[in-house]
Amino acid sequence: MPGPLDGVLVVDLTRALAGPHAAMMLGDLGARVIKVETPGTGDDTRSWGPPFVQPSTRGGGAGGDTADRESTYFLSTNRNKESITLDLKDEADKTVLTGLLQRADVLLENFRPGTLARLGFGTDVLAELNPRLVTLAISGFGHDGPEGGRAGYDQIAQGEGGLMSLTGSGPEDPQRVGVPIGDLLAGMYGAYGVLAALIERGRTGRGQVVRTSLLAAIVGVHAFQGTAWTVAGKVGAAQGNHHPSIAPYGLFHCQGGSVQVACANDSLWRKLCAEFGFDPEAPGMATNGDRVEHRAEVIALLEGAFADIPAEDLLARLAKVGIPSGKVRSIDEVYGWDQVLSQGLLVDVDHATLGRLQLPGPPLRFFSAGPEGETETTRREHTAPPVLGADGDAIRAWLNGPAA
Repeated sequence: MPGPLDGVLVVDLTRALAGPHAAMMLGDLGARVIKVETPGTGDDTRSWGPPFVQPSTRGGGAGGDTADRESTYFLSTNRNKESITLDLKDEADKTVLTGLLQRADVLLENFRPGTLARLGFGTDVLAELNPRLVTLAISGFGHDGPEGGRAGYDQIAQGEGGLMSLTGSGPEDPQRVGVPIGDLLAGMYGAYGVLAALIERGRTGRGQVVRTSLLAAIVGVHAFQGTAWTVAGKVGAAQGNHHPSIAPYGLFHCQGGSVQVACANDSLWRKLCAEFGFDPEAPGMATNGDRVEHRAEVIALLEGAFADIPAEDLLARLAKVGIPSGKVRSIDEVYGWDQVLSQGLLVDVDHATLGRLQLPGPPLRFFSAGPEGETETTRREHTAPPVLGADGDAIRAWLNGPAA
């Protein structure tokens, strides 16, 4: 299946992670994504490592300083794309970009605000070149406002957006999330905005500019921590692996390890108490509000009961009585888990220099329903992240051919 965005052309001027992630999402859905890179060096993430891999060092390691080595960081966010190198200060290359933009449905850019205009491709020029063009512009802190021109990198945005203050073992231990979550969220929100703009274009015939930022994306996922402040005046703070508004809900130690337990309502609490011999109506334990106020006592109660039970046995007991629970898996365990494999979260691709690779796969699946039940229509075939400039000749030949 080609995917629901089959026939949509995306020109991707972005680099690093937020924009490339948005472009990859669109490519996963079937769009043709042409990635425009800087001659000689390409996307910044091509140099981010180790780990690097090359044909002679598959499986990890630093790799050699050779032209055919690839960054695993770049591989993570550039599947289902083509690559062309263009110098956007060179008039001939700007002519190539102009041709691409005239044919494109979507343009993605994450330059500092104003940079694209200085290169001769401001919003007014783009609207004249292609009135149907949908443009996604991702910035660090927004395209206007008192700090709209600031450069944006994920960890800085995680701190400025309040996320680090909510993450860590305690208020004095702010921690970044273990992946560049601000970049990833901005890419997700950006792709979501592009899809909405394409739907509106179907009604109006005209494109528009969609703007988001790392800051906006992080504030956009504050969820209950945001309203705790805006409505109740309570400033959230990091408190480790236990939920600030639900108890028991978190990581609990047991014999030789730990398990995660989520009792999100009083019914589950009573089931947990019945299985382990607790009194569900004990002082400070009867309601979720009580248990949150007495969280330390709840944690001590459960960890005391769990102390002599190995993790696998404990998880089996919790599952038997219907208590949501789980283990903390390492990354290698995740990719070896049959449930992950069943969801299509690993895909096989053929890379131009590295050969057959397994990459993390798209998180969406598609189904059509009919009289005989569901039929999966999810795209099955994916292309590997491109070698720098690999498709330049073919793209130029296509541009010089008859208009689509």
